[in-house]
Amino acid sequence: MTDTQRNALIVGASRGLGLGLVETFAGRGWRVSATQRSASPGLARLASGTVRVETVDIDDDAAVAALHERLAGERYDLVFVVAGVATQAHAPLHAVPREVAAQVYLTNAVSPIRFAETFADRVAPGGLIAFMSSALGSVALNESGGFETYRASKAALNTYARSFAIRHRAAGFGVLLLHPGWVRTDMGGAEADLDVATSAAGMADVIEEQLGRAGIAYRDYRGETLAW
Repeated sequence: MTDTQRNALIVGASRGLGLGLVETFAGRGWRVSATQRSASPGLARLASGTVRVETVDIDDDAAVAALHERLAGERYDLVFVVAGVATQAHAPLHAVPREVAAQVYLTNAVSPIRFAETFADRVAPGGLIAFMSSALGSVALNESGGFETYRASKAALNTYARSFAIRHRAAGFGVLLLHPGWVRTDMGGAEADLDVATSAAGMADVIEEQLGRAGIAYRDYRGETLAW
């Protein structure tokens, strides 16, 4: 490792976009700490001197605090909370059990911000805290409806992230909300437009361009700004 080697924490990297981001950043020479909720063969394959694998459930505050202690010696240029769920996403709100809707909200909106609060002291000056958002979280762009609980959870994440950025405006890091595009993953489905590698590479480009910038941005994987 050199003094100039960048360091990332990718949270929720067991498969799909998270795993793709680990591969992308490691391929660009970053050191990467990658988290899984349960054992991931994909991450096990990538584990090496530059890829460290940790286990955590972001819905478990005690587990997040324990991870913070395990990573006490690390400083990150990027903390990227990718983890999220889309349980019963196609059903309208009234058809989704209350407990399911509540869990989607907690995992997608509340837990990422709580994780970021815990790890804010580990972000290097000029670094970024990024959240995996979605164009579906844009209220202005919602002209088709559908995906109601998922949309609402991502809109809430966007709102919380703006407040988080204001609260930490003197901390020396930026905040980035990213839309990955419609990607062929277990969540995105087989009919999606993009493969994981294309989306991950685009997001990595946006992140590397955004390093050193203060404030908050809401962008897609091509770098285009999205309407709130």
